[in-house]
Amino acid sequence: MPNSNTILIVDDIPENISTLFDFLDANNFEVLVARDGLTALEITEYERPDLILLDVMMPGLSGFETCEHLKANIDTKDIPVIFMTALSETLDKVKGLSLGAVDYVTKPIQQEEVLARINTHLTVYNLQQQLKLKNVELKLKNNELKLKNNELEIKNNELDTFSHTVAHDLKNPLANLISLSDLLMEELSDDVSEQGHICLQHILNSSQKMVSIVNALLLLAKVSKQEVKSTPLDMQDIVYKATQRLDLMIQQYQAELVITDKWPITLGYAEWIEEVWVNYLTNGLKYGGKPPRLEIGTVEDDNTVCFWIKDNGSGLEQESIDKLFTQFTRLHASVEGHGLGLSIVRHIIEKLGGEVGAKSKLGAGCLFYFTLPKAI
Repeated sequence: MPNSNTILIVDDIPENISTLFDFLDANNFEVLVARDGLTALEITEYERPDLILLDVMMPGLSGFETCEHLKANIDTKDIPVIFMTALSETLDKVKGLSLGAVDYVTKPIQQEEVLARINTHLTVYNLQQQLKLKNVELKLKNNELKLKNNELEIKNNELDTFSHTVAHDLKNPLANLISLSDLLMEELSDDVSEQGHICLQHILNSSQKMVSIVNALLLLAKVSKQEVKSTPLDMQDIVYKATQRLDLMIQQYQAELVITDKWPITLGYAEWIEEVWVNYLTNGLKYGGKPPRLEIGTVEDDNTVCFWIKDNGSGLEQESIDKLFTQFTRLHASVEGHGLGLSIVRHIIEKLGGEVGAKSKLGAGCLFYFTLPKAI
């Protein structure tokens, strides 16, 4: 079976060439022959042998000079060279190795020794070539990845700029719609038909929902981009502010809130944690019982604190729980909403080093929780 490796023998003595040629050919190597250094350099230019057996003492270019030419050429410098020499002086051997040879064998040639050295250095050479190829492939992939990352970053920045521009540009006309609808309902209350009042109320409600969506999208973008420093939180004050923001909704739903007075100190970013509570409370009010009863409490361990809110709603199946914190997913198809709230909660808490989750049983309500690192 032919060997995939090619050996170039460079020697000016025909008997030496013949002996090595027969031996290497019998071991399934492809063998090339050169009688002098110049011929060897010409052969390596177009044949590219995998290893060169190079005699030191030759007429014209010596083995040392031939090796210098090989190592000076970028195309042949990596081909392993094994010197064949009758010289026994250490300085001559050191000179050969310093010129870039990988090894030497001493004449008269011991065939089995030569074969062992050839196989060793071919193995190393082949591994080096494979590594070089892998490095080239890796470099190409890295360059391709860098280009894709740069393109993606540009597109993300463009999309971010676009979304902010659209969101901010939407808020002003929406605010005008809300103000004008509210004004019309008050000023023309006696002159507008019942159907007209319904339409105005619908415009007002839709505008408010659109503002809510815009604010949610802006908050989601802000959480994704902004880096914040966690500080100790006054959770009692944060929860109070969240309930104050939802005061009208709490009254509308005639909800009962049962809030713990035990608040371990955790680390976080107060502005974002307030949004977490607003979203959890809003879900509890929408999907709790009629009227909703919401319990808020904490559980702590050595390193973290778990904050939870439990409602008295109909509960959820596990399949629904698994989808809760995904963007644009609603808890119940029958209740209107944009499905961003719990996704925002997950982004916020994970960015602050915590976890979110929910537990539920059908008919037994839902418990939503998030964890934060305990302040030390």
